[in-house]
Amino acid sequence: MTNKSVLAATFTATLALAGALATTHEGLENKTYLDPVGIPTNCYGHTATAKIGQVKTTAECKKLLNEDLLIAIADVESRVKVELTIERRAALVDFVYNVGGTKFGSSTLLKKLNAGDAHGACAELSRWVYAGGVKLRGLVTRRAEERELCEVGL
Repeated sequence: MTNKSVLAATFTATLALAGALATTHEGLENKTYLDPVGIPTNCYGHTATAKIGQVKTTAECKKLLNEDLLIAIADVESRVKVELTIERRAALVDFVYNVGGTKFGSSTLLKKLNAGDAHGACAELSRWVYAGGVKLRGLVTRRAEERELCEVGL
C-alpha cells in the first residue's frame, strides 16, 4: 500500500467509526430543538447553523454530519502531536464533534495525550459527562463508548 492509500484508508475508517458514534448518540432530529443547555440543535447534533423553526431533510442532515465530522477530524489532526490508532482517532473525533474543538484544545485530555500518556488521556473522557452542570446519562454512555474505543491496544 502506498502512503496515500494508507492515509485514505485511515481517514475512511475514522469517518465511519466516528460517524457511527455520532449518529447513535445524537439520533436524527430533522426539526431544530434546544439541547439540554439551550443550544439550537438539529439533525445529528448539528449546532453551527441551527435555528429554531428550521426543518432539514434526512439528506441535508447526512451532509451536515459529514461536514461537521470533517471539521472535527481536522481539529484533532491539528492539535494532536502523537501517533494515533484508528480507534483512538475516531473516539477523539466523536468527542470533538460533541464538545467542540476549543474545549478539546484546552483540555487535560489533550495535554496528557500529547505528553505520551494515552491511557491517562483516554481516562479523561469519563470526566466529560456534564452539560450545564448536570450529569447526563446519555453523556455517561457516550463517554464510556469513546473511552473503550480510545483504549483499544493499550
